[in-house]
Amino acid sequence: MRLPKSFLASLLGTVFLTPLPPARAAEDAKPAPVVAEAREKAAALVARMTLEEKLGQLVNVAPAIPRLGIPAYNWWTESLHGAIGAVPTTNFPEPIGLAATFDTPLIHDVAAAVSQEVRALHTLGRDTGHLGRIGTGLDTWSPNINIFRDPRWGRGQETYGEDPYLTARLAVAFVGGMQGPNPDLPDVVATPKHFAVHSGPESTRHTANVYVSPHDLEDTYLPAFRAAIVDARAGSIMCAYNRINGQPACASDLLLKERLRGAWHFTGYVVSDCDAVKDIADNHKYAPDPAAAVAAAVKAGVDNECNVATLFGGGPGLADRYREAFRRGLISAADIDLALLRLFSARYRNGDLAGLNARTVAPVPVQAIGTAAHRQLALTTAAKSLVLLKNDGVLPLKPGLTVAVIGPHGDSTRVLRGNYSSSLSAPPVSLLDGLRQSLAGARVIHVPFQPTPMDGDPVPTAALQTPDGGPGVLAQYFNAVGEPKPPAPDAPFGQMPPLTVADQPVVTRTEPIVGGSGHDLKAVADQYRVVWSGFLVPPESGTYRLGLAGFSGDFEFDGRHVDIGPVQWGELPKLEAVTLERGRRYPIRIATDVHGMGGAEFLWKRVSTAADAAADQEVRAAIAGADVVVAAVGLSSDLEGEEMKRQIEGFAGGDKTSLDLPAEQRHLLEVAKQAGKPLVVVLLNGSPLDLSWAKDNASAILEAWYPGQAGGQAIADVLSGKADPAGRLPLTFYHSVADLPPFDDYAMTGRTYRYFTGQAVYPFGFGLSYSRYSYGPLTVQPVGGRAENGVRVTATVTNTGGRAGEEVAQLYLKPPAFDGAPRLALRGFQRLSLAAGESRTVSFDLSPRDLSFVTREGDRQVMAGAYEVSVGSGQPDTGVAGQHARFTTAAGVPLPR
Repeated sequence: MRLPKSFLASLLGTVFLTPLPPARAAEDAKPAPVVAEAREKAAALVARMTLEEKLGQLVNVAPAIPRLGIPAYNWWTESLHGAIGAVPTTNFPEPIGLAATFDTPLIHDVAAAVSQEVRALHTLGRDTGHLGRIGTGLDTWSPNINIFRDPRWGRGQETYGEDPYLTARLAVAFVGGMQGPNPDLPDVVATPKHFAVHSGPESTRHTANVYVSPHDLEDTYLPAFRAAIVDARAGSIMCAYNRINGQPACASDLLLKERLRGAWHFTGYVVSDCDAVKDIADNHKYAPDPAAAVAAAVKAGVDNECNVATLFGGGPGLADRYREAFRRGLISAADIDLALLRLFSARYRNGDLAGLNARTVAPVPVQAIGTAAHRQLALTTAAKSLVLLKNDGVLPLKPGLTVAVIGPHGDSTRVLRGNYSSSLSAPPVSLLDGLRQSLAGARVIHVPFQPTPMDGDPVPTAALQTPDGGPGVLAQYFNAVGEPKPPAPDAPFGQMPPLTVADQPVVTRTEPIVGGSGHDLKAVADQYRVVWSGFLVPPESGTYRLGLAGFSGDFEFDGRHVDIGPVQWGELPKLEAVTLERGRRYPIRIATDVHGMGGAEFLWKRVSTAADAAADQEVRAAIAGADVVVAAVGLSSDLEGEEMKRQIEGFAGGDKTSLDLPAEQRHLLEVAKQAGKPLVVVLLNGSPLDLSWAKDNASAILEAWYPGQAGGQAIADVLSGKADPAGRLPLTFYHSVADLPPFDDYAMTGRTYRYFTGQAVYPFGFGLSYSRYSYGPLTVQPVGGRAENGVRVTATVTNTGGRAGEEVAQLYLKPPAFDGAPRLALRGFQRLSLAAGESRTVSFDLSPRDLSFVTREGDRQVMAGAYEVSVGSGQPDTGVAGQHARFTTAAGVPLPR
């Protein structure tokens, strides 16, 4: 077969054609003793493996090698804002909410808590014999540190926002918390993703060829990855789907050789995004066939391939492509051994493989999951993530009021957890329940909203009864027998043939909800059928939408079969409206097959079925007897998210096509406004929306993001004044997509607060408090008498209000004029707690890299000339408290990449 010249050049190594550092240069540096020991052990282990054994280790599902004492290992572990595994874990706010805290110590603590639960899940996997399943490894594919450059991107909620500096600092905090105090012996290996220049559209991510200028690459897309690798020493990194300037990210000389292994001296392992290696041939057509595609990835430096075929038992055949690449001479034994050296070294250092003298940490017990301390941390973090955007004095709410709660998210719980989260977490607290707990002496009225595509919350334990009348449901687990049938060639992803299972259950137990996993049980096989039975007992009469989430399931309700699917990947769950009576026991039976991955989740939502005019009247009637209206509106991760099959007004493929609230929610707010009562708008969403109407008409606006399991309680604590809102926007909130360049244009001109020259509805960094703050004059002290060596900026912050509160002091730089200069750039932030009347001195030490900017040619340097520095409650010239100063650098200073 004749291979394209471009592909042959890639395989021969572009290092011989252009002055790139060799891919293995980083391995030649002298490692720490424990790292050297891990490499020696890994090399000795790999040397004992046969070629067939080696090839199986290159995919995310690495099979056990019993003769060498190597247990199975699955590199696919997710914990973006909470561990995901076989038992309920702690669900923290979605990362965009974590970013809104502007609190690096807090993010470190959150990551450390998640890390502890990841390690406990690994312990559970060992105890039950289910190692090799997703969620049992001692590594994690997080954080997501792509830049949220465009508000339309559905996965932007997973990131830390639009600013490279904020993202970099939070990435360092998260990686440090996840890996622990010694990166050479990580508690859990962190994997920043998706490297790099990857932020939508979702619909083209497998085919897009993204062109990016040298300026934007260095200025915007790489700083956070550099910080995660160089400063935090992340042990792994994930390459992205798309091409960058012609080469797939997972076969990129620029990214994987020049920057990662070369300039940044990275010695860890590279994992591909799931099916990104497959895309090299199938979608990018960069390689002519699958064997050539894996060779391109391996040669570029990818050590481990994630392939979605492993989700449903299709992993073993994936080694064939590597075998063929080896047979044809496209990869060598040395290439394979180098990848395995990196992988097994990591497994020794994180403690999955025993034998390192320095690795003496005991396994984390399963009881460390979902502790009271973690639950409290989730509540604290959620409260700190909330951003108060407007308050005409209605907040905090006074005791004894009558509050009308309206909108689709008033009683929602699934919306709280966001995406990349476990359906198993501590019982979530809705806004409605939170208000009833937080508002002393208040009367809280709830008005169900009309059906929406976001409907479907997990049915709680309080509404379920076992056949003998206890709380929860009866669960029976039937192990599969015989060899499971493979999916049909044309079957949608996730749709598998029914299992043949044993006649008798291997385990029978009571579970709190429908949706648990049997993989916390040693007796349950990797593939099984689970049957839940009992009764649904609604606490209120009304119309409910019932259904299941998941790839498959059989649902019997009140003696009849309910058609719920099958539901394909990325589709909304299918829900059926039924009328239910309070306290009546409705028999339920739900069964689903689990093929390594799968399961079902029992969902419901109480809704109003009134026609438009009648629905408006229901809202008006409730508001008439209320003192204040709380409208819980927004989006959900069922509408914005990863590669979804959504083609409804305002959404396409998981991305937004508009910044508007859905039309029915806009109408609801207008009806509420007409009633003349104070209107508090609470937003639950993962991306910017046009808040122009709310800014002009609401009495208060609270941005709540997807705040995690304790979100409803945190919102209620802020609305009631028990907590001070001090989050800040990590994003610019625009008026319209018409204000922005095309979504698929990766140039930064006209994007984010740094390059947007229009008028934002709410700017990056904005947020109010229940107190007020002032700033004293700045002092700027050059290091060694020369500003180009760095500067220390100092100011005094005073709480001038009448109550204790929190302030986020933000430092922005305006650089000397040059081609490609941003308007200004965040270069420091500190979150402070201040008592009423308290003053505190804050200092920011800016290194030359903090002072640096990027030329049009992509060179980073401290620019010569006059800088303007501001420290205050937000961006300068946005009407917030702050102070300004100037300093001058005498000469330009180039910095390394």
